[in-house]
Amino acid sequence: MTTLIETRNLSKSYPSRDGKTVVRAVNEVNLVLGRGHTLGVVGESGCGKSTLARLMLRLIEPTSGEVLFNGENLLKLGNTAMRRRRREIQIVFQDPYASLDPRMSVSAIISEPLEIHGVGTKVERNAKMLELLDLVGLDRSSATKYPHEFSGGQRQRIGIARAIALEPKLVVLDEPVSALDVSIQSQILNLLIDLKTRLNLSYVFISHDLSVVEHVSDEVAVMYLGRIVEYGKAESVFSAPLHPYTQALVSAIPEMDPKNKRQRIVLTGDPPNPENIPEGCPFHPRCQYAMAICSETLPALDARQGRNVACHLY
Repeated sequence: MTTLIETRNLSKSYPSRDGKTVVRAVNEVNLVLGRGHTLGVVGESGCGKSTLARLMLRLIEPTSGEVLFNGENLLKLGNTAMRRRRREIQIVFQDPYASLDPRMSVSAIISEPLEIHGVGTKVERNAKMLELLDLVGLDRSSATKYPHEFSGGQRQRIGIARAIALEPKLVVLDEPVSALDVSIQSQILNLLIDLKTRLNLSYVFISHDLSVVEHVSDEVAVMYLGRIVEYGKAESVFSAPLHPYTQALVSAIPEMDPKNKRQRIVLTGDPPNPENIPEGCPFHPRCQYAMAICSETLPALDARQGRNVACHLY
């Protein structure tokens, strides 16, 4: 596997509201994504998934760590060099309406990145914009319309067209279907899978919906309170999860065949306050297998049974 993007001990901290403590939104995350692969990042709301996505794109600056893209540390690039790199790294946001300027036509929205980066003449940019509409399954007559004239699924197709306009190598998908009706979600997912093959894209797919991540991912990273607790091939993680948190998440995936019912694992309690994370393993107050060492020592993310898992059980 040829590595496209890699994070090394990537962390992001914020001061708490009272200014007395530090909130670690992302804590020493190490991930590797290969060319043409999809990495799914899953976890409960507030676990740091979206912050991680923005750190990888350098939309926000990390507190510490590295982000390597094609072996080059993005965090050491100046504004001009980073601007050139942004052609190769794009994002599709969760809310397809909030991410589109309501004052701009579809033509202007899709052509904007081409114009910013000085790609082609105005005629060439317009031709490219029409090709992109075809590629994402929208009628060319959509070019003169505005975002409010479209459904949620159509607006997300516009966002996807804008993201692939510069022919990037990596697209970060931050909850790209969570705001859409279930019937539309499958259409957008199939579009993304098709574009990945056609354009040789790599995806970082952020989601709290494990059934969606299972469908699209090659590798999966499970996050809890800013840390990766399990990381490996998607097939292995979903068929035989090791970490108790991953086991609980997988048990909640709806089973299409009523004969194959999963044994539901219900977690007790709420996630800890990020401003006051428990000592030892952050998951131990909710873990049915918690031992004395779990409240004392933070488990390392070690290789076990073909994947990485942070748990004292192993």
